[in-house]
Amino acid sequence: MKKGPIREWFDALLFAVIAATLIRWATFEAFTIPTPSMEKSLLVGDFLFVNKLNYGPRTPKTPLQVPLTHQKIWGTDIQSYIDWIQLPTFRLPGFGEVERNDVVVFNYPNELDKPLDLKTYYVKRCVGLPSDTIEIDNGNVIINGEILELPEDLQNRYFLQTNTTINERVFKKYDIWEYTKVTNGYYINTKEENANAIGNESFIDDVILYRMDKSLTTGRIFPDQETYPWNTDFYGPLLIPYKNLEIEINKENIKRYGTTIQNYENIDNVKIEDENLIINNEIVSTYTFKQDYYFMMGDNRHNSEDSRFWGFVPFDHILGEASFIWFSYNYQEDNLFSAIRWNRFLKVIK
Repeated sequence: MKKGPIREWFDALLFAVIAATLIRWATFEAFTIPTPSMEKSLLVGDFLFVNKLNYGPRTPKTPLQVPLTHQKIWGTDIQSYIDWIQLPTFRLPGFGEVERNDVVVFNYPNELDKPLDLKTYYVKRCVGLPSDTIEIDNGNVIINGEILELPEDLQNRYFLQTNTTINERVFKKYDIWEYTKVTNGYYINTKEENANAIGNESFIDDVILYRMDKSLTTGRIFPDQETYPWNTDFYGPLLIPYKNLEIEINKENIKRYGTTIQNYENIDNVKIEDENLIINNEIVSTYTFKQDYYFMMGDNRHNSEDSRFWGFVPFDHILGEASFIWFSYNYQEDNLFSAIRWNRFLKVIK
C-alpha cells in the first residue's frame, strides 16, 4: 500500500529523530561554552563537539524525556523529562581512559536535585586522577609531589597599578575581556603575555600577579572550610579517592570524604552523624569506594567554579572528552561578521 505524503513525512522525521538521538547518545554531542571558566583555552561562544567514544558512552538513566533535549524544552522553561522511571547507568567500553590534562565534559555533581544524566553540563580540565594526591602551593598545582605543567592558554588574575582610567579599547587591544576597576588600578584576568604587554604602556606603573594570602580561606572551599581553611591558591594536600580504596572512618576522613560517600556512591540508606558513617542503620568502621573520582579545574584559575569548591567528579558523571570547536561567536562584538571567530573553526582542543 502506497504511503501518503503526510505518512512519508512523518516516517522520515521519526527516522531522523531516532538516528540523531542514537548518534548523540553514543558518539558525539554538541556543546556550548556559557562561562569564562576555561578561557583562553575555550571561549564563551565556542561551540564544540564532545567525544563520547573515548571514555565510553553511558546508558540513559532517565528514559522518559523529549528527544534531543537536556533539562528544558527548547526556548522554554518547561521541564523536558519525567523522573518517574530511573534506570541503572552502565558505561559501554571506550577507546581510552580519562588522562591528566584532558578537557572533560561532565554533569555537575553538586546538583543533587536532578537525575545524574540531566544535571547541568560543565567543562573543565582534569588535573587530578584517581589515587593522585593534589596540592596547590602559591597557585602551582602539585600532583604527587611534582608541579603540573601549565596549560598553554592558562589565565591568571593580575593587578594593574595605575591612576589612569583605561579605555575599553585598550583592554580589547590586548585581548583582555575581564577587568574590574578598583582603587589605584584594575584587576584583570588574562594570559601572562597579555599582562606583560599591557604592562609596557606608559600609564601602567606595575603589573602584579595576584595570589590569595595563605592565611585566608575561600568561602565554600571543599571539603570543609572550618577544618581545612584552604583557598584557591593554597590548597591540600588531598588524596583523590579511587575504586577499591579502603579508608578508616574517623573524624578526619568523615570531613574529607563523607559527603562524597553520601552523595555519589549510590547507597540507598546512608547518613553521617558526628564522626560516624551509618549505612543501612549500622555504624561502619571502614569504607571501600565503589568508583573512581577526578579533580577538575578551569584554565581561568581565578574565575572558575571547580573541584576546589564542590569536590570530586565521580566517573559515572563524566560525559566525554571535549574534541574540537566547530563554530565560535563573540557575543561582545557588535558587528556580526567580526563577531565570528574564523580562526577557531575546526580547532582541536588541547
